Amino acid sequence: MKDLFRSLRRAILLFLFLLHSVIANAQDNVATADRAMVATVHPRATDAALKIIADGGNAVDAALTAAITLGVVDGYNSGIGGGCFILIRTPKGQLFAIDGRETAPRKATAEMFYRDGKPDTELSQIGPLASGTPGAVAAYHLAWRKAGKLPWESHFKEAIRIAEDGFEISDRYARLLASRKQIFERFAGSRQLFIRDERTLAGGELLVQKDLARSLKGIAFSGPDYFYRGEVAQRISKWMADNDGVLSGRDLASYKAKLRSPVVSTYRDHTIVGFPPPSSGGIHVAQILNILEMFPVAEYYRSDPAKYTHVVSEAMKLAFADRAYWLGDADFTRVPQGLVSKEYARQLGHRIKLNEALAVESHGLPPARFPARPARHTTHIAVADKQGYWVAMTATVNTSFGSKVVIPATGIIMNNEMDDFALAPGVANAFGLLGSQANRVEPLKRPLSSMSPTIVMKDGQPILTTGAAGGPKIITSVLLGLSRVVDLGMSPADAISTPRFHHQWSPDRLYMERSNDERLIESMKKVGHQVYLSGSAGVSQMIYRDLRTGEFTGVSDPRTAGKAAGY
Repeated sequence: MKDLFRSLRRAILLFLFLLHSVIANAQDNVATADRAMVATVHPRATDAALKIIADGGNAVDAALTAAITLGVVDGYNSGIGGGCFILIRTPKGQLFAIDGRETAPRKATAEMFYRDGKPDTELSQIGPLASGTPGAVAAYHLAWRKAGKLPWESHFKEAIRIAEDGFEISDRYARLLASRKQIFERFAGSRQLFIRDERTLAGGELLVQKDLARSLKGIAFSGPDYFYRGEVAQRISKWMADNDGVLSGRDLASYKAKLRSPVVSTYRDHTIVGFPPPSSGGIHVAQILNILEMFPVAEYYRSDPAKYTHVVSEAMKLAFADRAYWLGDADFTRVPQGLVSKEYARQLGHRIKLNEALAVESHGLPPARFPARPARHTTHIAVADKQGYWVAMTATVNTSFGSKVVIPATGIIMNNEMDDFALAPGVANAFGLLGSQANRVEPLKRPLSSMSPTIVMKDGQPILTTGAAGGPKIITSVLLGLSRVVDLGMSPADAISTPRFHHQWSPDRLYMERSNDERLIESMKKVGHQVYLSGSAGVSQMIYRDLRTGEFTGVSDPRTAGKAAGY
């Protein structure tokens, strides 16, 4: 009788899920629901995640399903050849920060990225030297062991089906392929997957990934060892050896995802839970919020939006100057805890002038410690359920299509995370970011990341989860989303869709989306900002829960064709 009841319950939940799919609002990027909510950058991933909840899974199961599915339908942004950060809050209030960041191979050196005595970023961005040891699969498995509910293999079903049957690529996917055709032609696996009759696939054509389906099946039914010690590891290490790479079978076999302590800070009457190093996101989102806490930013926004934009931009600039100098893998570098202290934030905040852009020559000098406080071309996944599970996961292969290498017979796109290290003083990476000795290349070290998965609590209850894609713009996208909800009282949809701005200290430019009001742009120029107009400044997902009604609101950034859905 119990089995019959369970089957009936699952059938009802599946019916509700299908009903939602039929009557879904045409505006797929915003949704409301009472039981569960999912927001990702691709409708197929959102639907797969929601279905696994309807099948009896929780938000952790859904996030893992979404991530694995995104590796098939959005593989130029993330996949099992890359890494991720996963932030989980359980119904009992446990917090898990799971670090699946790639590691430098044992034989890695900064000098291997030099050509004719000078750093050459092409070597750190394209080809066999560009890849760190992938961490995604190990992180997924650790998250499942800690808080998953359904069998491990169940998370792979939809991804395998799509990889085998194929899916129609979007016009954006096609444009990205076309712009990288000459690079793909250099690598046999990439050429075989993406090029037909001497041209890349066009929008609307079917991308079939049978090799990737086979790799996913192996991981689903044999576990992570299939990737790190089995057939996949053998194929990766052989290809690397044959092509003068340094990533080895030993590197793969010894990889471990790590459990880390989250960065917990406060902002006004909220608790902000962020990701620790090697993410710079948790520290610098907290640092910027601490600076903003000194200012009546809501009043500024109501009376003069330019003043709000200026103060927030200056806080961004100060934080990114610190990022360039102080941040790195905490297993190798002593990162000052004082970066997130209220006292240090006040020192920085006092430097901000309300009518003049500040010239920031260098980093600040935070104290080594701070007083105890009360108890992240990339993709972000936000999931929450009524049971009380909340998940923020950011995953990546770094730049679009990572190293541009597809390992033959595996279908796996390899990351180019080695470019996230500081190759040399003054040498910027693909995102224009500078680094210091704290983020230099060292064997088995994890490169610094901007990924910023975040969970926000009020009165001890989770109310919001967010994160973003976009390199260094991840940090500022998350920051703006939080400030707009907490300070300005915006709805989640408005907080995500309102035009953004970004400052990363170097280069000394204020990036503003072209959709910003022209008067605001001119005001920023008048106070001394070097304004640079851009298209999209990050792609973000957010889930918010109204503690009074229990209703979830999910938002997938309208800057891309993602989907938020729930039931």
